[in-house]
Amino acid sequence: MTDPGSAHGVLRLLLDGQPRTRAELIELTGLARSTVTGRLEELLAAGFVVPSGEAASSGGRPPARFRFNPTARLVLAGDVGATHLTVALADLTGEIVDTVTVAQSIDDGPEAVLTAFAGHARALLSRTGHSTDRLAGTGIGLPGPVEHSTGRPNHPPIMPGWDSYDVVSRITAEFPGPVLVDNDVNIMALGEHTTQYAEVEHLLFVKVATGIGAGVISGGRLHRGAQGAAGDIGHIQAPGHDELCRCGNHGCLEAVASASAIAAQLRTAGLEPRSSLDVVELVRSGNTAATQAVRQAGREIGTVLAACVSLLNPSVIVIGGSLAQAGDCLLAGIRETIYGRSLPLATTELTVAASRTGRQAAVRGAAAMVLQHTLDS
Repeated sequence: MTDPGSAHGVLRLLLDGQPRTRAELIELTGLARSTVTGRLEELLAAGFVVPSGEAASSGGRPPARFRFNPTARLVLAGDVGATHLTVALADLTGEIVDTVTVAQSIDDGPEAVLTAFAGHARALLSRTGHSTDRLAGTGIGLPGPVEHSTGRPNHPPIMPGWDSYDVVSRITAEFPGPVLVDNDVNIMALGEHTTQYAEVEHLLFVKVATGIGAGVISGGRLHRGAQGAAGDIGHIQAPGHDELCRCGNHGCLEAVASASAIAAQLRTAGLEPRSSLDVVELVRSGNTAATQAVRQAGREIGTVLAACVSLLNPSVIVIGGSLAQAGDCLLAGIRETIYGRSLPLATTELTVAASRTGRQAAVRGAAAMVLQHTLDS
């Protein structure tokens, strides 16, 4: 946790955007005037804090006010998906300065994908007129299990060639500052929480796309578990199913209710969806078989989430990922089962809603991950 007496501790008090005087910071921190003055001088020199006019005087010279400067540094954020790559630059509040999304297969392997990431990052810096010296750090999300302490993928089922690859060292060789890596749904949970539900203490973010996963916010912070595997609901067994999953087990929720599973089901019915977006388009065009399949997938997901509600008691469940773009049919199926199977006490004030950040959830979360790390260091 941040030392309240450190420069970062003083900076954290200014992150709400409200300008404060030196006297107000002394009162809030309980620190000596000389200590606060030293911390402010350090932050002013680094550009993290700038003067912000003067407060009303109670006699004598009006006291100067100071505010947080979100443009002092930039954060490089990456969302590596199964079939896409999004690279973004964000300011220190997580607001996106510029971004690009391109088609990129995770099957191309870590060297090709991370080389592409670095190339697009440099192009964004050039386009926005910034150099790498402005970077506070880099955050990246990957579509598979990640050992957060090392940033190395751990037996990822859809990432051939990535197992134990040293992503941190590869990116550190390209850009200054700390490099943090996590699985994509964790950073999506962070992005949704920090930008849309900052006041919510207990939130579950569920990504439904090529795979299924969840990010857990508990006590206002991301809960990763002992090794970073918390929230892997896609490999919980769906009751009554024995379909073979790509992980090697049978009946996993991901093998039953993910977008890829739905696409396979619809192909057996004579349709031709190949991706989650194809499924979404079928639903939007009014195709009955696709609509029914997505709603049933929602029911299957809801069965597993009902157990999560009993275990974690979140106040908000956010549904994101590409399949969430299919609209109300997925949410309706999820809500139907959660509210039917969970105890009334756990659902009295439970909200189940679509993601508000949409496709920016991951890069916003990657930026937030770097900012939190910086302030906690």
